[in-house]
Amino acid sequence: MVFAAPIFFYLELLVAYSVFGINDFAARFFPAVFATLGIFLTYFFAAKLYNRKVGFVSSVILATSLEYWYVAHAIITDTTLFCFISVALMSFYFGYVEGKPNYYFVSYVMAGLAVLTKGPIGICLPGLIVLIFLAIQKDLKHILKMKLAPGFAIFFAIVAVWYLPMYLIHGSTFLEHFLGIHNFLRVTVSEHPRDNVFYYYTVIFLVGFIPWNFPTLYFLAKKFWRERKFPSLDVRQKFLLTWALTVPIIFQCFATKYVTYSFPYMMPVAILFAGFFVEREKLFSRMAFCSVIFFIAALFVAIPVCNNFSRKDDAEILSRFKNENAFFVVSADEYSATLVYYSGILVWLLEDADEIEKIKPKEGTWTITNVMPMTTPEELPQDKPIIAVVDEKTAEHFFEIAPGDWKVIDELSDGKGKIYRIEKFIPTAK
Repeated sequence: MVFAAPIFFYLELLVAYSVFGINDFAARFFPAVFATLGIFLTYFFAAKLYNRKVGFVSSVILATSLEYWYVAHAIITDTTLFCFISVALMSFYFGYVEGKPNYYFVSYVMAGLAVLTKGPIGICLPGLIVLIFLAIQKDLKHILKMKLAPGFAIFFAIVAVWYLPMYLIHGSTFLEHFLGIHNFLRVTVSEHPRDNVFYYYTVIFLVGFIPWNFPTLYFLAKKFWRERKFPSLDVRQKFLLTWALTVPIIFQCFATKYVTYSFPYMMPVAILFAGFFVEREKLFSRMAFCSVIFFIAALFVAIPVCNNFSRKDDAEILSRFKNENAFFVVSADEYSATLVYYSGILVWLLEDADEIEKIKPKEGTWTITNVMPMTTPEELPQDKPIIAVVDEKTAEHFFEIAPGDWKVIDELSDGKGKIYRIEKFIPTAK
């Protein structure tokens, strides 16, 4: 059993599927809603910090930044988490600077919802940002004014809605898988070792804030070179910088790295960037116009590219054979969950026994996430035909482990693979 994420995002999907049916629009509905909400939250926060003009510029910068645009289309938890963490930190700030402790209750509620969305990071990340900010302000004693007892009572009441029954039902298995694999293991063991490099989130920033980052960085570097000193910061800028820097620095320390991990830093960065562009209206207008044109043009590239990666077209081809009483397999390293989603067919990963042993789920390792059905040539049923989706890259290996009288019955959409059929597979003795 795998406990990949808490319940909140799955509830979003259930509501969307119930209202719109099980389709792509429904799956993307709530991520898009929360992404849109995030833009309005950015406007509200920046306008409250400065003025409406800064709020407008901030929201435009955020909405037209490449990473935000990308994540807003994805069926993942991150836009929901973005909103909850953002409101938690905004509420803390207002409570702190306006001397209104009741704002902190909103922070506890939002942190609870963030933990129901993503896990412990929902409280640890905003909590760490608050602690660092108070340390910078030399005001750590302010923690005692943050309604700790009633606040955490509210927080634990919210998270207990899901965590308590999960523990009562699954016991230590839940703790080992959810906290052990999907939290502790992410920090200590890289799921994708090639990405575990010290400059990972620097690259994400440079790419993710296209096109707004380069003019801003150029201006800041030029100003620093001319004045040879860092500008003095007010409390607003200290809070925004603490928020913007803490997120990527913390996740850079994690062994496992993902593009979306640093996503919560985008609001404060957009607001900080707005301070540069609000004084350069012509440059802002030109870049905003170019950004819109770029994203419209990108759709003509992104849609076919995404379709290709999703294997939606291949699934439509495979679905032609859905009514056959067949057993469907896919060649090694080519397993795609979307092939199953779009075709409505259960597809098995076919590999020899030694390789299956390497990739089958094992406790305490990242293989625990390999939840696709797996089988070996020796285990293939002999009472029904076998239909195989074989990519050109893996064809030689596939027919080496599963030799037989395979017949081509169709070709994949990109022409780089074929669909084969064999009436009865008889494994070769080794």
